[in-house]
Amino acid sequence: MPTRIRRLNLALLFLTAAAALGAAPAGAQPVEGQDYRLLNPPRPTGSPGKIEVLEFFSYACPHCAKFYPIVSAWAAKQPKDVVFKRVAVSYGRPPWMNLSRAYYALAATGDLRKLDGAVFRAIHEHQQNLFDEQSIADWVGKQGGDAAGFAAAYVSFGVNNETVQADQMAEDYAIDAVPTLVVNGRYVVISPTQAADEEATFRDLLVRADQVIAMARAAAGTPKLSPAGSASPK
Repeated sequence: MPTRIRRLNLALLFLTAAAALGAAPAGAQPVEGQDYRLLNPPRPTGSPGKIEVLEFFSYACPHCAKFYPIVSAWAAKQPKDVVFKRVAVSYGRPPWMNLSRAYYALAATGDLRKLDGAVFRAIHEHQQNLFDEQSIADWVGKQGGDAAGFAAAYVSFGVNNETVQADQMAEDYAIDAVPTLVVNGRYVVISPTQAADEEATFRDLLVRADQVIAMARAAAGTPKLSPAGSASPK
């Protein structure tokens, strides 16, 4: 078989397999209503001049726990024009509210980087009860965190305000499930149909997020930046 024909057949086989799996090529143009929905009106972002990606999540959500290492690795590889932030929501559930407050308290004390993933593991792998203020504060101390600082931050006006604002954002953005990604205050990335392998579903979600980020970048007319902050070659 001539090399050119063989390569063509291999390419067709790859595309057929991708279609069968419901996976779009990484550079494909996302489709409104299928890959994302528009927020109307768009919401302001806290990252002027950047493409802001928000993850709405809860420590209490088992899907968020599984998504955490995958989205963290993805976020670490984003170019310098992309800013990744997380929004801890509660949907009015008291245990979730306590964990939302815990997220913002850990951020306030500087212990978030150290204990963020550990909170997920404690709840979902070790079945620890971290759903009330005292239990969470005791756990933070045992993990080497600033227990006194955490306790003070947990009941502070600042953390209370962040917690209320997070739930208000979820309502304003019509976020009815977590984890959910929102790009630039305008595009809510639609989660793919749940696959048997949840990790594969999450990776497909991030492919869609990459496509939407590229679309947002093109709409803003800004060049993609490399991790070093320089414009990527076209």
